[in-house]
Amino acid sequence: MDTTFRLFPQQASQGAVAVDHLVLFELGVSVFFIVLIFGLIAYFAIRYRRRSPTEKPPYIPGSNALEITWTLIPLLITVVMFGWGAKVFVDAHTAPDNAMEIFVIGKQWMWKIQHPEGRREINTLHVPLGQPIKLVMTSQDVIHDFSIPDFRVKQDVLPGMYTTEWFVPTRVGEYHLFCDQYCGAKHGEMGGTVVVCEPADYERWLAGDLTAEPPALAGKKLFTLYGCNTCHGQYGPTLAGLYGHSVDIIDDHGVRRTVVADEAYLRESIIYPDAKLVYGYPNRMPSFKSTLSEEQILDLIEYIKSLGGAAETSPYVGPPIGAATQPTDAEPKITNPPFANYRTNQ
Repeated sequence: MDTTFRLFPQQASQGAVAVDHLVLFELGVSVFFIVLIFGLIAYFAIRYRRRSPTEKPPYIPGSNALEITWTLIPLLITVVMFGWGAKVFVDAHTAPDNAMEIFVIGKQWMWKIQHPEGRREINTLHVPLGQPIKLVMTSQDVIHDFSIPDFRVKQDVLPGMYTTEWFVPTRVGEYHLFCDQYCGAKHGEMGGTVVVCEPADYERWLAGDLTAEPPALAGKKLFTLYGCNTCHGQYGPTLAGLYGHSVDIIDDHGVRRTVVADEAYLRESIIYPDAKLVYGYPNRMPSFKSTLSEEQILDLIEYIKSLGGAAETSPYVGPPIGAATQPTDAEPKITNPPFANYRTNQ
C-alpha cells in the first residue's frame, strides 16, 4: 500500500477528478475573496485613517452601481457552485445499469462484504479495474460510514435501511477504507483495504473459494426452508417479476398508495410484513426480524430479484385509487396457515 505523503489523496476512481476540480474551484474562490476582503480592510484602514483629532472626513455618497456589482458577482459565483455541485452530486449517486452490486454490512467494528458470486470477506474489498461497482450497504447495529478517500466516495451506512454508493476504479493497487462516522469505542479500528485487481486477477481471486455460494442460490434455500414457497403464489401474491414493479399497497396507516418494489421495500416486507400490505391480500406472514440475519435477508432479496425484473404492467395494480372497491380475502379458509411453525415472539 502506498504510504507517500500527499496534500490530497491520489485520484484512483473515475469520479475523483470531477470532485477535485469542484473542490479546487471553491477553494480558489474562497482564497481570492479572503485575500481581497482582508487586503481592502488593511488598505482602507491605512489610507483613510484619521490623521488629527480635528479632521472631519468628507461625505462620500452611495453608489447603486457598486451595490449591484458586489451583489451580482457573488450571486453568479454561488449559482455556478450550486449547479456544478448538483451535477457532481447527482453523478455520484446515479450508478450505471451495468454496475456490479456488492453487499456491505457494517458491524461494530468490522465491514462484512459479499460478492455477487458468493465470496465473502471482512475489512477487505476486492474489485476489478474499470468495472462500475455499486455498494449496497446496511448496518447491523449503529450508524457507520463507508469511506474510500482515494475514490472520493463516502456514504452513511444506516441500520434498518439500505444506502448505496458507486465508483469506477481506475488504478490497480491497494487503498484505505475507513468508517467516517463515530460508532463506538473501537471506531478508529474499523477500517480496511480496497484491492483493485486486473479483471483476470479478480476472476482468479473469485475462483479461489470453492465453498462460495451465490446469494440468489442461498436465498432460494432459505425461501424453501422457511416455507415461503407454500404461500406466495397460492395464498399470497406471487414474487415472480415483483422486483422493480409499482405495487398497490395499504400502509400501516390504512392508506392505499403505490410504491416501487426495490431492495428497501423487500427488506421492510420481510422484517415488517404488515407495514405495506399488497392491496387485496390479508397479512398471513410473520415477521422474520429476529429469525434472519442481515446476510440472510440480502440472500432472500437476491433470490426474489432473480425471479424476474420490472415489466410494463404490474400484476399488483388494483382498481384506481379512490374506487369504492375494498380489499377482500378471497383465499380459502385454512386452519393451519403457512409459516405457523416459524412465528417469532415480537
